Amino acid sequence: MYKFLENFPQVVYTASVWVLPVLLAITLHEAAHGWVAWKLGDGTAKAMGRVTFNPLKHIDPFGTVILPAMLLLSGANFLFGWAKPVPVNIHRLRDVKRGMVLVAAAGPISNLSMAYIAALMVHFVQYFPPTFGYWMAENLSNALTINILLAVFNMVPLPPLDGGRVAVGLLPRSLGMLLARLEKFGLFILIGILFILPMIGNQIGVNLAVFSWLIGAPVNFLANIIAHAAGLI
Repeated sequence: MYKFLENFPQVVYTASVWVLPVLLAITLHEAAHGWVAWKLGDGTAKAMGRVTFNPLKHIDPFGTVILPAMLLLSGANFLFGWAKPVPVNIHRLRDVKRGMVLVAAAGPISNLSMAYIAALMVHFVQYFPPTFGYWMAENLSNALTINILLAVFNMVPLPPLDGGRVAVGLLPRSLGMLLARLEKFGLFILIGILFILPMIGNQIGVNLAVFSWLIGAPVNFLANIIAHAAGLI
């Protein structure tokens, strides 16, 4: 308890440079799904007030608040979370197959857009007082990282991730239906790959952190492209 109180100022500061980037990245990702679905003919999310930039409309108490806070306070070297999924009735879309792909892709595209905006805003840090400028720079750096990470992670071709739904829409019908059937098991597969496989690997002395192999290189590649495009390097 004493150690926690001793480190409390650092915990508060760490939270202050992560909360806003994570909240915006997760919630605006969901708003983008709803906005594109609305424009393509499905007003379900719009009718439920989910086509909005108000993060409170998208917060999932556990996935957006409790789980990230637990990881942050426990000193975990990663953050993980989610917002309330935006309801989409694909049968209302004017072109179901094309619409499903565009609605699914909207989330990752919104994250890459936010990453680029964060990179551009780094140019303005120099105009603020040093203390605030340093805090702002950390927020922007975290926004860049978390948005690229979310975009890449969500494009893994496994339902219920966005990449899985994009793949279902792009694949021939027979293969798409086969992949779609994995959706009910998708969360368990993800938990196994993200947490259980690395734990097993640690026990047997083998690196089984599959997602770090699959995601690390694309994240670094995209970060480099965005940094170049924003004139940071």
